[in-house]
Amino acid sequence: MFPGSADSHPNFRWQSQPILFGQMAQKPLRLLACGDVEGKFDILFNRVQAIQKKSGNFDLLLCVGNFFGSTPDAEWEEYKTGIKKAPIQTYVLGANNQETVKYFQDADGCELAENITYLGRKGIFTGSSGLQIVYLSGTESLNEPVPGYSFSPKDVSSLRTMLCTTSQFKGVDILLTSPWPKYVGNFGNSSGEVDTKKCGSALVSSLATGLKPRYHFAALEKTYYERLPYRNHIVLQENAQHVTRFIALANVGNPEKKKYLYAFSIVPMKLMDAAELVKQPPDVTENPYRKSGQEASIGKQILAPVEESACQFFFDLNEKQGRKRSSTGRDSKSSPHPKLPRKPPQPPGPCWFCLASPEVEKHLVVNIGTHVIPVPVSCCATDDIKDAFITQAQEQQIELLEIPEHSDIKQIAQPGAAYFYVELDTGEKLFHRIKKNFPLQFGREVLASEAILNVPDKSDWRQCQISKEDEETLARRFRKDFEPYDFTLDD
Repeated sequence: MFPGSADSHPNFRWQSQPILFGQMAQKPLRLLACGDVEGKFDILFNRVQAIQKKSGNFDLLLCVGNFFGSTPDAEWEEYKTGIKKAPIQTYVLGANNQETVKYFQDADGCELAENITYLGRKGIFTGSSGLQIVYLSGTESLNEPVPGYSFSPKDVSSLRTMLCTTSQFKGVDILLTSPWPKYVGNFGNSSGEVDTKKCGSALVSSLATGLKPRYHFAALEKTYYERLPYRNHIVLQENAQHVTRFIALANVGNPEKKKYLYAFSIVPMKLMDAAELVKQPPDVTENPYRKSGQEASIGKQILAPVEESACQFFFDLNEKQGRKRSSTGRDSKSSPHPKLPRKPPQPPGPCWFCLASPEVEKHLVVNIGTHVIPVPVSCCATDDIKDAFITQAQEQQIELLEIPEHSDIKQIAQPGAAYFYVELDTGEKLFHRIKKNFPLQFGREVLASEAILNVPDKSDWRQCQISKEDEETLARRFRKDFEPYDFTLDD
């Protein structure tokens, strides 16, 4: 299904037979991906032979990381001269250090030995099946001139431009890089000893953000890490898109027996039904790169983490406030004095629930932290709570949407937007974007209903007023009872 000719140009499109449509064309391709080979060719190819003997033949082997090592070349010479032959069509990335540059003479890619092909420094590989693979050899370099074993911001920008500027672009099937993308661990499962905030390439993060690969393979860190799949769209704001699976592979023959070969089947996205392509797995997470700081490659901002305000406040949704701004974005009345630090947002009117408001009754404050409401298990199950919220929302014609479990509320609700949000102990989340006339006590009404706490007389806080002295006594008692659970006292 894929060509092996050394005469084809690896940077663009390699074609052998015309694509056959029908059932044959939609048959999944069976691929293998491998981490750092480091010159251990016999170990790798013997392992591949054993896998194929047991499970049948695979179509391709894709190698990321260091294909050559610092060991003597005797083993490689046997493959180079044809004494030994790779048992599968193998495609490899280029050098990651000066020591191995000598093996990759042609920057555009070339055949290194029978069945072993160097893809090139960067480019797009499209097989006869329609499978599209983007590859980027080397490690990140921000200095000029760029070493022969590195890639630059210009390299990454050109790859993105080559693909992303067309209106029909939806993503690519596979992305091959040697370095990990920086920040890939954000919102995901643990990456072990690898700190993804410090390790990896921000340029690779930028590339993955733009190309939206269905699979992204990397190596160099001598460990195996299969991240939870992440989404390539913003929930409730963009149409659903396919997810990305990032897999980092260990080095061949490592003594810890960490996984260095990854087998998978894939149907080219061009041949897939659109609904099938964008199906979201249950463990999908937010995109890890949306909050990763600077995209160094093209100077484009990725959304930085948003600091949570120390206070809460409500919005008057019927009146617009603030001075008009000119087309330049500056205040209409410019001031010669330097700007003072911005104060925390103040509530637009009297608010008895906002710490920033002078009306707040601070004698009732027991603790400040995330707002969690305990419900005794004897009252109801989590499903009952969820059903109660949905039922009450329907009765009051409130559109309460269920959002994916691993979604981040900061990416769904834009800064400054008012919303109502419920997170259950199962991880399930309910969301409503407030427009106007939203009942302030909606959450309280649901919790006080017969289905949950069964205290309907407490659904309106105004019916629960007592004297200030009694409030202070109850607050002191609660504060004392709550002390064993107060995490703020641990500091």
